[in-house]
Amino acid sequence: MRSAFVFVLALGAAAFWSAARAQDRGTLDPKPLPPLADPADPGLPAKEAFGRALTPIEAKARSIGYYWRGCLAGAKALPVDGDAWQVMRLSRNRMWGNPAMIAFLERFSRKAKAEGVWNGILVGDISQPRGGPMLTGHASHQVGLDADVWLTPMPERSLSRAEREEMSAIDMVTEDGLSVDRSHWSQAQAGVIRAAAEEPEVDRIFVNAAIKNALCETHKGEPWMNKVRAYWGHTYHFHIRIKCPAGEAACEPQEPLPPGDGCDKSLAWWFTDEALHPKAAPPKPPITMAQLPPECRTVVLQK
Repeated sequence: MRSAFVFVLALGAAAFWSAARAQDRGTLDPKPLPPLADPADPGLPAKEAFGRALTPIEAKARSIGYYWRGCLAGAKALPVDGDAWQVMRLSRNRMWGNPAMIAFLERFSRKAKAEGVWNGILVGDISQPRGGPMLTGHASHQVGLDADVWLTPMPERSLSRAEREEMSAIDMVTEDGLSVDRSHWSQAQAGVIRAAAEEPEVDRIFVNAAIKNALCETHKGEPWMNKVRAYWGHTYHFHIRIKCPAGEAACEPQEPLPPGDGCDKSLAWWFTDEALHPKAAPPKPPITMAQLPPECRTVVLQK
């Protein structure tokens, strides 16, 4: 049990520092990466191969492996503009997902707009065209079933390409990490999280502990709160994770959530010094091609 806790703490520290970079600006002039000497090398860091794949493979859509150790075949892109969404950081080319995730984002955003939560959502990273580990940022988002949604409402106009690359989301948490910033946080933010969590295919939603605490103040005991989990970072966006789609045997589900609304003693730990100021963990070696499910090598190497 202790070793498992240490692993989670180390992963959390990595997530904390990763989240600090997650608002990095994009670019209006993305440069191609140099080709790899041997993309089939089983010892190659997988992020180097998947980070260079600019298009999906034409295949039956399927998520392969686990949320933070897998890949994606037959990915579909979320259109950069919709009637209730806009995609941010286009230069990252991370608007790809399992078709089930793309359909969810389109439906959920329209639901939130129809219910008057706000005008629409701004969508951050989903996954790469073939999933897999990323050159920068996330440990998860590898199988096309994770998506980041900004807690900044979508404006009533189409954002320019420059705005999508350069504007920052509004941080909802005070600098000390103890509470939400009441000058920005409102029931509109709570409403959009609720609108997502109520959908049956959603497995869990990650938010900062201060956001979870604010939700507990107004929505304690409501069934959807079980899906909303405290985690490091996530101060300006929330992370949606949906379940493995039916019939996709190669997709590995996450363990079931514990019962309850999460507004108990487990939430209090997130406000301890250990959680608020995690020690920087030593860098973990990158996942190699050999450490991914075997099918992922076929996915990333297919022309």
